[in-house]
Amino acid sequence: MNKSELIDAIADSADVSKAAAGRALEATVDAVKKALKKGDIVTLVGFGSFYVGKRAARSGRNPRTGASIKIKAAKVPKFRAGKGLKDALN
Repeated sequence: MNKSELIDAIADSADVSKAAAGRALEATVDAVKKALKKGDIVTLVGFGSFYVGKRAARSGRNPRTGASIKIKAAKVPKFRAGKGLKDALN
């Protein structure tokens, strides 16, 4: 499912226009981004939690030249599925 299909599903399920569903989805994504940027955890009970993980600095190889390169430490978004989502799949 891509973004436009998700907007269609939201519009049908919530009985709102596609434009309103699109704005609601954008607002939700923006709110999650802002919370993660502050270092907060976003928990949707029954669905899961979004949080920020840390990736340590490491060395890697340039696939083109084979030269060794240093890869900086980074913050990465992560998702942990909640019990409701896991139960829905099994």
